[in-house]
Amino acid sequence: MTPARNERDRIHAAMERILAGTPEHSNGALTIVALAQEAQLPRNALTQRHVDLKHDFYDKVRERGQTPDSEMRLRQQIVKLKELRANDKAEIAQLQADREGLVRIVHQLTVENRQLRTELATPGRRVRVLPTQPHTTRD
Repeated sequence: MTPARNERDRIHAAMERILAGTPEHSNGALTIVALAQEAQLPRNALTQRHVDLKHDFYDKVRERGQTPDSEMRLRQQIVKLKELRANDKAEIAQLQADREGLVRIVHQLTVENRQLRTELATPGRRVRVLPTQPHTTRD
């Protein structure tokens, strides 16, 4: 028997054991990693040499109405990413609102500064400096 044929037979037997819920060499998860462990082969035997068996395994899992573990993990990750995206969207909206408020304040201060400079430059105008609050430094 050729090594490739022997690998295929081992993979088929491992598929049957995992799908029957009687794994001998793995944790029985519905993943390619568990299937490779169950067949006692390196993972790349399924991802590179026997890709058709990998697809066959996932098809059999879906036929039974089960979702492969890798797909369930991806779905959970999608949910988390959608939550993060919603949080980012809310934060961006808040930052945009804050920016608009700050732009208005800067504009108002620019206008006031221009008016004060104009008054200061006008001959004969007396501009009185108002007392300011002392700046406190933090230790």
